[in-house]
Amino acid sequence: MTNISINIVGIGTETYPSGTTPLEILSSTKGISKDTLICKVDKVLTDLSASLTSDATVQFLDGKSKDGHNVLLHSTAHLMAQAAKRLYPKTKVTIGPYLENRFYYDFDVETPFTDEDLLKIEEEMLKISQENIDIIHHTKSREDALEFFKKIGEDYKIEIINDLDESEVLKVYTQGDFTDLCRGPHVPSTGVIQHFKLLSSSAAYWRGDENNQTLQRVYGTSFTNAKDLKKYLLMLEEQKKRDHRKIGKELDLYFHDEEVGPGLPLWTPNGAVMIDELEALAKEKEDLGGYKRVRTPHITKGSLYERSGHLEHYISSMYPAMDVDGTDYYMKPMNCPHHHKIYANTPKSYRDLPYRLSEYGTCYRYEKSGELFGLMRVRSMQMNDAHIYCTEDQFKEEFIAVCNMYMEYFKIFGIEKYEMRLSLHDPKGLGKKYINNPELWKKTEDDVRNALVGAGLKFTESVGDAAFYGPKIDVQVWSAIGKEFSLATNQVDFAVPERFNLTYKDTDGHSKTPLCIHRAPLGTHERFIGFLIEHFGGNFPLWLAPRQVTILPVSDKFNDYAHSVCESLKSNGIRVEVDSRSEKIGSKIRDAEMQKVNIMVIVGEKEVEDNTLTIRRRFIKQQQTVSLEDFSNEIIDEINDRRVPN
Repeated sequence: MTNISINIVGIGTETYPSGTTPLEILSSTKGISKDTLICKVDKVLTDLSASLTSDATVQFLDGKSKDGHNVLLHSTAHLMAQAAKRLYPKTKVTIGPYLENRFYYDFDVETPFTDEDLLKIEEEMLKISQENIDIIHHTKSREDALEFFKKIGEDYKIEIINDLDESEVLKVYTQGDFTDLCRGPHVPSTGVIQHFKLLSSSAAYWRGDENNQTLQRVYGTSFTNAKDLKKYLLMLEEQKKRDHRKIGKELDLYFHDEEVGPGLPLWTPNGAVMIDELEALAKEKEDLGGYKRVRTPHITKGSLYERSGHLEHYISSMYPAMDVDGTDYYMKPMNCPHHHKIYANTPKSYRDLPYRLSEYGTCYRYEKSGELFGLMRVRSMQMNDAHIYCTEDQFKEEFIAVCNMYMEYFKIFGIEKYEMRLSLHDPKGLGKKYINNPELWKKTEDDVRNALVGAGLKFTESVGDAAFYGPKIDVQVWSAIGKEFSLATNQVDFAVPERFNLTYKDTDGHSKTPLCIHRAPLGTHERFIGFLIEHFGGNFPLWLAPRQVTILPVSDKFNDYAHSVCESLKSNGIRVEVDSRSEKIGSKIRDAEMQKVNIMVIVGEKEVEDNTLTIRRRFIKQQQTVSLEDFSNEIIDEINDRRVPN
C-alpha cells in the first residue's frame, strides 16, 4: 500500500496510507479540536470523509472559524429541507445557501408554512439530529442525476442541472431519506447540528425573477453551542429595535409613498439635514484630496451606454429605455460614462494626472420589487461617487489613498470592525459576464493585490464578484451591535477608458490610455444613512443629528427668553428649536428624549434671572447650569470635531 505525507497545520507532518480520510486522521491524532466540522486540503474546503490520495497540507476547522461556521449553517439548511420533506412530502426544494450567521432554504409549497408549521419543522430537525445520520457525498453523471431527480419529482434540481456546464462534475449529498444536489462541503453527520433556531419566513421568487414561481423562503441560524446561539438571538432582538425603517419613521427622516413609487424614498427636512452633513464631510475630505466636483444629467442617450458596455453587461439593472425624438434615452444608473466624457472634453498631459472628478448625482437602478428593502435596496440613490484618472506609476499611491480615506471615515463614524474584499473575475465568465482580456485581468488583479499588501491592509479574496470592467475592493462594515453591511466600493477600470478613447500625452510625447479608479467611500446616501441609523440606534452624534438642541421653557412666561436663546444659537449655525407648547416640563423632556434630541436646554425663572441655561444631555441625568456663551462654544467645538458619542 502506498503511503502519503500529510502536513497537519499546528501539529506537524505524519505518514498515512493512501486513501486515509481527514476524519480518520482526526480520530487518531492528539491536539486537534474534537469540535472539528470541516477541513481544508491544500487550502480548499473539503469534507472530512474525503479520501486523501497524495501528499497534502490539511487544516482542521471547528465551528468558531468562519469557514467552519458557514459549513455548519449550510448543513443546517439541508437538515431543515430534510425535515420539511418528511413532514410535507409534496414540498419541492430549490436552494439553501448560507449568509452571515444565517441560512435560508427556498421551498415550493402548496400552502405557505405557518409559524406553527415552522415549529413542527424545528422539532423534526431535532429528531433527525438525534438520529445522527451520516452525511455522505458522491458524484453522479449528468444522466444519472437527471434521472434521479426526475424520479423523486424535484423539478428545480433538474432545471439547475440543465443550466450547468456539461463539463461540470455533479455532486450530491445524502443523509438518510434526503438527497440534495450540492457542491458542499458539509459536516460529517446530522448529530453535529444541535443548536439552531428557525427565525422567519418570507416570499421569494425562483432565481430572483418576479416572473417566476413564488416560493417560501425560511431563514434560520445555527451554532456549535447554546451560549453562542442565545447571544445571537439576543442580538437579533436588538437589531429589531434598531431597524432603520422603524427608527426612520419615528424620527421622521424619510418615507415611501405608493403614488411616488416603490424604492423611491422621499427625504423629509430631518433626513435632508443628514444628507447635507454627509456631503459637507465628503466635500471637505475631497477638497483636501485634490478632487474637482462636476454635475451630470439624469438621462442619457443609449449610445453612451453601448460604448461603456453597460447595455451589454448591466441592462437588467437599468430602467427601460424611453423614446425621445426617436432616440432611446435611459435613466442614469451610474456616473462613470459622464465623467469619462468630461475627462475627454479637454486634452490632457501627464502633468494633468492624476485627474480626480467627484459628483453627488442621483442615479436610478431597476431593483426587482421583491428585493427592495427600506433604504438598503432602492431604485433612486444619491451617490458619493468619484473617478480618478492616473498613470500606471501613479496607480498604487492613488488606490491606497482611497483606501486610507475609508479609514478616516471609519474613525469618524466609530466603525471598529470592517473587512476589505478583493473581488476577482471568474475566468469562466470571460466574454460573458466580464470583458474578455485575460492578460489585463491578471495584471490588474496583481496590481491591486500588491498595492493592498504593500500598504499593510488586511483583505480577503472573492472569485466571481468583480465588475465587468475590472477588479474591485468591496468594503464590508459591522454596526455597533454586530450587523454586517455592504458599504462601499473601490474599483479599477482597465477597459472602459480605451473604449472612450481617453488619452494623455506622456513625457515622450506619445498618447497613452490612463487607468481609471472608481470609488464611493460612503456608497449611496440611502444605504449609508440606513447603516448609521442602525449603528447609532438613532442616537446620532451631535454634528449629524437633525435636531441638535431643543429649548424647553418651564412655562409660557419664559418663551421670550427661550426664543432669544434660540436666535443666538441659530446665528452660530446650531440646529435648534423651541418647544413652546403649554405642557408640563416633564412631558416636554420625555418627548425630546423620544425624538432622540441630543441636548435639552431648560429655561425657567432662575435661568432668566441669572442669564444662564440649564443643560440636560440625552441619557445623562446630571444637569449643569452654564452661560449662553460657554454653552455655544462647547457645542460648536463638539460639532466641528465631529465627535462620536461614547
